[in-house]
Amino acid sequence: MGGALSLTLYTIMKRSSFAVFGLIIVLSFFSGAFGGIWAVKHLKQPALVQNNGTTIPPAQKERYIEESSIIDTVAKVSPSVVSIVITKDLPLYRQRVFNFNDFFLNDPFSGSPFGSPEPQRDEKGDVMTERRKVGGGSGFIVSADGLVVTNRHVVQDQEANYTVILNDGTEFEADVLSRDPLNDIALLKVKPGEKKVSLPVVSLGHSADLKVGQRVVAIGNALAEYENTVTTGVVSAKGRSIAAGDINSAESLINLIQTDAAINPGNSGGPLVNLNGEVIGINTAIAANAQGIGFAIPIDDVVNAIESVKENGRIVRPFLGVRFMMLDTDRAKELKIDVDGGALLVGDETRGEFAVVPGSPADKAGLKIKDVILEVDGKKITTENPLHILVGQHKPGDTLNMKVWRSGKEMEVQVTLEESK
Repeated sequence: MGGALSLTLYTIMKRSSFAVFGLIIVLSFFSGAFGGIWAVKHLKQPALVQNNGTTIPPAQKERYIEESSIIDTVAKVSPSVVSIVITKDLPLYRQRVFNFNDFFLNDPFSGSPFGSPEPQRDEKGDVMTERRKVGGGSGFIVSADGLVVTNRHVVQDQEANYTVILNDGTEFEADVLSRDPLNDIALLKVKPGEKKVSLPVVSLGHSADLKVGQRVVAIGNALAEYENTVTTGVVSAKGRSIAAGDINSAESLINLIQTDAAINPGNSGGPLVNLNGEVIGINTAIAANAQGIGFAIPIDDVVNAIESVKENGRIVRPFLGVRFMMLDTDRAKELKIDVDGGALLVGDETRGEFAVVPGSPADKAGLKIKDVILEVDGKKITTENPLHILVGQHKPGDTLNMKVWRSGKEMEVQVTLEESK
C-alpha cells in the first residue's frame, strides 16, 4: 500500500515535472520568437532607399552618405571656381635656313648649326608678336560683380594678360587689382564689358574650426589643362611652415593647412572646401618630392584682404613696426628668457635694423628691443600662431591689447595700428 502510494506519488511528480519542463520549452520558444521579431524591428539598422527605389544595404549606408556629401559639395562650389589662363605677347621667330658652311666656319660647339632664330619683322621693321598661353592657375569668385581670389604667384607677371574662365565656359578678361606683399594671395576683377554679370559666389568658412582628420575637397584647374578637377582627402595637419618657390625665387609661408587631397600644378589659387561647401583654404603649394602632401593658406588669414579690396580697391595691411624672432621653449631657454613662447623683438641699430621702427605704432606704445610679446587680445603667440598672423587679422586703426614680458616682469601695452606704406 505504501509502496503503491509512493509509486503513484512518484509517477504524478514525474508527470508534473515533464509538464513543467514542456511548458518552459514552449515559453522559451515563444519568447525567443517574439524577442527576435522585436530585435529585428527595433535594433536592425534601416536600409537606405535611393530615389530610384534601389535599397542600399546598411553596411554601405555610411559610405553612401559621405559620397553624397562630397557630390553635393562639388555641385555647390564648382560654379564659383574659375580657371585662370595666362597669356603673353611673344615675338615671332624665323628659323634661319641651314647653310652647310656655317657648321665649319663657326664654332660647332657654340650652338645649333642651323643658326640662332631671328625675330620676324613687319614692313616698318617692328618685331612681330603673337599672343600665346604661358601658364594657368585657379581661383574662386567672392563677389557677384566678379572679384576673384587666387595666389599671388599665379598672377605675378605684370606684363601678362589674364583671362578668367567660368565653369560653364564663359570667358572674361580680368585685371589684377592687388597683390599681397606679405602672403601668397592676389585678387582679380573680371571685365564684363557691356555684359551685366551676377556671378555665383562661394561661401567662406572658418579655418580655425578645422580638425585634423576632417574630410576636405580640393577643386582647381589641374595642370592648367583640366578645369574644375575634384580631389578629396583629409586635413593632415595644421600650422605648417614651408619655403615655397623655384630655383629663381622662394618665400616662407607659415600657418598652412596640410592636406592629402591631390593638389597639382594649376590647382594653385583654387579652393579647399569642407563638406558644408565652405571655402576653408586656398590651395597654394605641393611637396615636390612626395605624394599626398599639399598645402593651403587658411581662409581666416585671407578674409581681411578680401574685405580690404572690396572697400579700398587694394589690399591695405596694418603696420605695427617691429622686427621679431619667434620663441619656443627650447629657444627661450637657450637665450635665458623665462617664457615658453612669444615674439622676441630683435635688431641691430648699427646696421639700421631696428627692433622697433622709430615713429611706428610700436614705438609710440613704448615697446623696446628685447621685449617679448606674449599675447595679442588674449590670444597666445606661438610658432603655430605667430605675431604677424595675429596682427594681420586686424585693420589699420584697430587698438590691440598686448601682454609683454620685459626683464622678468609681465605688463600690458596698448598699440593702435597704422596703415602699412
